[in-house]
Amino acid sequence: MEIIGGGRLEVHITAADVGKRVSVRCLSGSGEAGGRFTDTVGVLTSWDSGVLFITRRSGDSVRIVESTLVAGKVVPAAPARRRGPAASFAELARVTARGWQPVEHERLGEWELRAASGFTRRANSVLPLGDPGVPLDDALDRVRAWYAARGLPPYAQVGTGAEGAQELLGAELERRGWIREVSSEVRVGGLAAVGDLDSPAVARVRLSRSADEGWLRRYQRFGTSQTPQAVVTKVLESGPSVWFASVPDETGEVPAAIGRCVVDGRWAGFMAVEVAPEQRRQGLATAVMAALARQALAEGASAAWLQVESDNTGALGLYEGMGFAPHHRYHHYRAPVDAPTVS
Repeated sequence: MEIIGGGRLEVHITAADVGKRVSVRCLSGSGEAGGRFTDTVGVLTSWDSGVLFITRRSGDSVRIVESTLVAGKVVPAAPARRRGPAASFAELARVTARGWQPVEHERLGEWELRAASGFTRRANSVLPLGDPGVPLDDALDRVRAWYAARGLPPYAQVGTGAEGAQELLGAELERRGWIREVSSEVRVGGLAAVGDLDSPAVARVRLSRSADEGWLRRYQRFGTSQTPQAVVTKVLESGPSVWFASVPDETGEVPAAIGRCVVDGRWAGFMAVEVAPEQRRQGLATAVMAALARQALAEGASAAWLQVESDNTGALGLYEGMGFAPHHRYHHYRAPVDAPTVS
């Protein structure tokens, strides 16, 4: 908070600071005696008619009445990183997109519309990195029309919580009735540390360039998807250098554990790490990660990333123990069903 001589707090932000990262303190409750202070840090996404909205790192929007402000200031765009490789939001957003490519895509300015017959939101959402080249409302109309022509709901993937992220765009979508459905964390870490993980099961891991029938049968998203196998396989096998890991079980039919890694320059991205429920807590996930990391290190990668849904506490704990630290979050916004589309 901004403190001046005499210990008094002052507000040093205005509506001109929309788009900047701020720290504010407001008084909640009635009266000075019965009220309490609440602190909020995030991106100031609007300040209109005496009401502020601040988007936190998590993507949640906080509404603050201007008259309750007691202190506020602009703060650095992003907190200093303590762990993990340095990367800008734009760099990592593009790397993660290359690791999970759609079957069909089209450019709208610097936005990319992506479709894959509905298989995962990541491959069936617009990636709005930059200027669409037309006013926002026109761009959203085109997005809705493009997905409607393919029988798909319109989704937009929006990042928050890192310098250069998209809190302002997320706020604009919410004002237009778009609904945030799913949030995930993007985490980063040193690749060598993952490769050094120790598990007796590492020797059992088999690596392949393709996802065979057994791998797909273990893959949970394939079992719950109505998408044709050819589309699923095309998405899974897309990327600069893709590797699939599996740990055979006793029958040799369905693997006890699987994983996927995409090597892209200095980055190695880990996805689809799954273990049979009856064989968990035996180090199989660690073995899969270690084997894939060693392959990526051999190809010259040095940094690692992964994505995990924000409510998956088990996976978050596992990856935290492997040295993965939060970088940013991304959210999938769905257009309201009654929104108009261009003809």
